Amino acid sequence: MLGAEIEQETEEHWIAVSDLMSGLMMLFLLISVMYLVIVERKNDEIERVVVLYEDLREELYEDLLAEFDEDLPLWGAELGEDLKFRFTNTSLLFEEGESDLKAEFSAILSDFFPRYSAILTSEEYRDDILELRIEGHTSSSWSFAADSDEAYMRNMALSQERTRTTLGFLFALETVAHEKSWLRERMTANGLSSSQLILQEDGLEDAERSRRVEFVVITDAEKRLSTILEEIR
Repeated sequence: MLGAEIEQETEEHWIAVSDLMSGLMMLFLLISVMYLVIVERKNDEIERVVVLYEDLREELYEDLLAEFDEDLPLWGAELGEDLKFRFTNTSLLFEEGESDLKAEFSAILSDFFPRYSAILTSEEYRDDILELRIEGHTSSSWSFAADSDEAYMRNMALSQERTRTTLGFLFALETVAHEKSWLRERMTANGLSSSQLILQEDGLEDAERSRRVEFVVITDAEKRLSTILEEIR
């Protein structure tokens, strides 16, 4: 009789454990399904944002190229499909080791920036542009620097000062005064020293082209895509 009772209790125990395990399995299955649904929705959102970003970038690139194609060789400038507008002719930009704009670069900016900002602030693009960066870049060298660390830090200070000088010059242009509020909310000056060198085909530094000023457009689509990716990590 006692053995039967023990056997019954044992069976009831395993039934309870079995029910618990079944419940846990159902819970894990539900969580897995919910996660897959969330990931699928996020992937759909990522795809949608990527398409929007690519369309916006392509349209803006085409508009900028149509506006400046003839000026690029005259200014020693380049326009990449990544929307980086790059000034690389060092003989027109700054004196070596100095942060004051040369007269030639001042004249170029006076022509370039009102036309450039007119496109960015047009109804087609103004609400999609999150940031407009002025980036200053240098080569890795610095005359009489004790080592590469000193050269990097001196070039960092120089590149930062050059971008601030450029930003101050642009803000002072009367031809963009009507969009000063929009520009002030988005424009930044970023000195990057030699952290983003331009390399030759042989992998060596192209010192001349590395010394440059770039205008970089960051769109809202990029921010939204970054936020989505952070959420699903």
